Amino acid sequence: MTLPDRTHSQIAPPFPIGFDTILDYDSLSKICESARVEGADFSEVYVERRLSTWITLVEDKINVVRVGVKAGAGVRVIRGTHIGYAYCEELRPASIGIAAKTAAYISHEDNPEPFSNPVNIARPQKNESVSFYQIEADAGKKTDLLRRANSAARDEDKRVTEVSCSYYDEVKEIRIVNSDGLRCDDQRSLYGLHVFVLTADGGSNNSGYATGGGRYPFTYFEKRTPEMIARDASRQALRKLRSCACPAGQFPVVINKGWGGVLIHEAVGHGLESDFNRRGSSVYTGKIGQKIASEYVTIIDDGTIPNGRGSSNTDDEGTITQKNILIENGILQNYLYDKYNAHLMKAAPTGNGRRENFTQLPMPRMTNTYITRGNDDPEDLIHSVKCGLYVQTLGGGQVDIASGNFVFEVQEGYWIENGKITYPVLGANLIGHGPDILNKIDGVGYDLEIETGAGTCSKEGQAIHVGVGQPTIKIGKMTIGGTRLKMA
Repeated sequence: MTLPDRTHSQIAPPFPIGFDTILDYDSLSKICESARVEGADFSEVYVERRLSTWITLVEDKINVVRVGVKAGAGVRVIRGTHIGYAYCEELRPASIGIAAKTAAYISHEDNPEPFSNPVNIARPQKNESVSFYQIEADAGKKTDLLRRANSAARDEDKRVTEVSCSYYDEVKEIRIVNSDGLRCDDQRSLYGLHVFVLTADGGSNNSGYATGGGRYPFTYFEKRTPEMIARDASRQALRKLRSCACPAGQFPVVINKGWGGVLIHEAVGHGLESDFNRRGSSVYTGKIGQKIASEYVTIIDDGTIPNGRGSSNTDDEGTITQKNILIENGILQNYLYDKYNAHLMKAAPTGNGRRENFTQLPMPRMTNTYITRGNDDPEDLIHSVKCGLYVQTLGGGQVDIASGNFVFEVQEGYWIENGKITYPVLGANLIGHGPDILNKIDGVGYDLEIETGAGTCSKEGQAIHVGVGQPTIKIGKMTIGGTRLKMA
């Protein structure tokens, strides 16, 4: 739908009727038990309601406003090692009951191996480390953010030719009941503002991108203002106008704090998810207790970080989220577990059973994954490089979980000469092997930053919100794809 420029309509507060009015715990528990009538070992009902807003501004005009409510329930039944899953888009006991019978039928097999999960039969718990904020209801305030960002991006320089901005928010409520006796609720809220800029100067055209947001109140945009976000995007694109082709070869690489952690998320984090390791398809399978990184490297996944994009009080199976040390001083300590893979691997769930929505099965996923702070001055890490690459911002990447090989696009990078950042470069890619790169990290700064505004992770068709982070790090040598240097 199109929203006129002067509209300042109110969006109704989400979900005035609580779950208890329509789907109380006792009703859901009875549905769980009905799913086990045919001999299932475990059953679970996951109920979700989500209100989301999406607004875009293109060519100086608000062109899309989309507000939607999505609600439904998914029922999982485990019989032996077989899983049945079915969902419905009606929050009525009768409809969820039909889904439960369907899931039970799907899970059926003649001679099941018994399934039990004694490490997680705790009664209901409470965890409120992650705050819930009511979403701003005034649509006018949201469109004003976009207009302010658009103006600031264009005012930065006359060479800014195109600006597109998008705003997103959501509030989600979930209720989970399972046959182990668990009953829990969680509420989650999220904001995001994204600005994309194109610049042109003669025959040179470049782009810039910046974002802000996370699980904050709407007042977040008083500190990280839309003008700040827009200027970051414009300045990034303008700097690229004077870029040179990036040299190719083996060089030291310094990666900026914050969003630079996306490399660890992709190149290492996915390989530590337990489903890949249970199947033996990860390069890190069977290596717990072994050295897989330099002693400077400690990697943590933490779903309890206040305002973190990947944070929540429970995961999507009702397990309390926690701080999980994955690698400590170079030694692999643990994988990330959901309930199902934890049972099969005789481990404890870590609060990483996540799903995109009620139509999907949970699976082990990262939350907020980062390298912990070190002792090095970030400037000293740059000064230590005679000839190499400084990565200000990483773009997209591809990773092979089995081999550990990866390639990442450098969205914004600069060449280092004699310890100084010089000219911006284009066409740079980082190419490497996860374990190899982990062992070549020889400097970690003290400037840890966790990026909360942009991360969305895809796996097996499910997209979820995640946080990434790191201090400034230095990799002693890695392959940079670009333009081959001519030898003198």
